[in-house]
Amino acid sequence: MTDNILDTIHINFDSGSLWMMNLVLSLVMFGVALEISVSDFKPLWQKPKSLLLGLTSQFVLLPALTFLLVLIIEPLPSIALGMFMVAACPGGNISNFISYLSKANTALSVSLTAIATMLAVVMTPLNFHFWSMRYEPSAGLIQDISIAPLEMIKLVFLLLGLPLILGMYVNYKKPKLALKIAKKLKIVSLVFFICLVFIALFNNRIIFMDYVLYVFWIVLIHNLIAFSTGYSLGRLFKLPVGSLRSITIETGIQNSGLGLLLIFTFFEGLGGMALLAAFWGIWHIVSGLILAAFWNRKPVTKETIA
Repeated sequence: MTDNILDTIHINFDSGSLWMMNLVLSLVMFGVALEISVSDFKPLWQKPKSLLLGLTSQFVLLPALTFLLVLIIEPLPSIALGMFMVAACPGGNISNFISYLSKANTALSVSLTAIATMLAVVMTPLNFHFWSMRYEPSAGLIQDISIAPLEMIKLVFLLLGLPLILGMYVNYKKPKLALKIAKKLKIVSLVFFICLVFIALFNNRIIFMDYVLYVFWIVLIHNLIAFSTGYSLGRLFKLPVGSLRSITIETGIQNSGLGLLLIFTFFEGLGGMALLAAFWGIWHIVSGLILAAFWNRKPVTKETIA
């Protein structure tokens, strides 16, 4: 790849579609939060080992290993920024569904999603800015665009933090109603969100087809490293099988939807960033379902949270 067109072009995504994507992502997070209650966290606070390992895998190891991968493969600067953005995001909302299919520790999965989402309000902007500034080619793009981490923190709070707080409040006040709404809301909003991603790709299909193979292999390797990070850390600390699977999935299924929104909002749909995040959003569903199909056939004995 000798040219750098992806570093200069911007994906066509109008303001109306961007506003709709903001709304849908907030609804997705609200739907996740409707199934979370304070009592879900009690066992994890009593035995926090799995929780701390999961958060470490997501917010410390994955971004650091992403940086090493970038140094090795030396992608285009905008592609590198996309990789840093995805790695800085919290676990994706479909991770809970994938964990359920995988016979993983679903309580741990839900708790990791919730707590990682809360931490992401600060950690996602800071992690992205820290690692992207360490890689000289991408640091040049960051300086040109002049992104303020505080502005990104504000947006992440509105997209993730506020819906999470509201959803948990509804669960606290009306638990039965919350669970009833959650089942329908998560499916509808997720399908709608995926449709918006496909529309964005279709409207830019010429660029997409020109770079599909280049981006695909980077996403595949990056996603494999993400899954391997969670799995290796869990094995190293000898976690029970169910918890091991949950941490693996939470690290490998990233909230690329949040990444896309930040890219369209702060980087005006910068080509390489947007394509990588969109591709990740499609591929991690495929890879997650493949992993779930494999693990679903392997029984898990009842466990206590480590």
